[in-house]
Amino acid sequence: MTRIMILEDNKDSLNAITKMIEKVSKDMTTVSISSLEEARKVLQEAKEPFHAFLLDINLNENDTEDISGLTFAGEVRNIRQYAFTPIVMITSLANLELRAYRELHCYQYILKPFQEEEIQKLIRKLLFQTGEASEPFVLIKKEGINYKLFCKDIVGIKAIPRGVNIVLVKEEMKVLYLTIKQLMEKLPEEQFLQCHRMFVVNRDYIDYVDMVNGVIRMKNGTEAEIGVTYKTKVKEALHG
Repeated sequence: MTRIMILEDNKDSLNAITKMIEKVSKDMTTVSISSLEEARKVLQEAKEPFHAFLLDINLNENDTEDISGLTFAGEVRNIRQYAFTPIVMITSLANLELRAYRELHCYQYILKPFQEEEIQKLIRKLLFQTGEASEPFVLIKKEGINYKLFCKDIVGIKAIPRGVNIVLVKEEMKVLYLTIKQLMEKLPEEQFLQCHRMFVVNRDYIDYVDMVNGVIRMKNGTEAEIGVTYKTKVKEALHG
């Protein structure tokens, strides 16, 4: 079941969007919210994850400068679980579009007044997107282009000068200005193991571990070193 949070302060608009979305699929549930405070509370107390967010940028009709919807989008992005969850911004202020895309990596934006066909087309795209997202993935930005890498396709990661080399099943991807630490904050902890300050391995691709010589051999033939300070961590992770 796909769960979508809708945050819109205008209750008529909120009800209209909710009805438009609910017509699209029975495999979807909406959580309709009309205030920033309530949205924060719902997000914090949610027992099930959200798969997408539709957020109005301006949550105060009496203040044309209000951008608290963007503020909330930033708070959502700061939660590791939602680092790449689709966020759609609803706005009548087209000039805020660029900020939403650059700073918050928004999936799309909708300009008011919107049409039912436009909303439903977007939701169908989101359903396809969140269906894919049942497979864990990370978005990697390289030379201004976002690449979607499924975790199951990442064999390992090695630090290189000024960046990382991501070893995939079929190829390798060198990404500058990205660190192992930044990647580890996004990757599933139960699947990826840092065994050296310069190496991360996908546990699913480990062939064997040689603790004596400090080497992990992967199923594709590549090797990763086990750092002295990481030996205990590797033992505990692989053997309990």
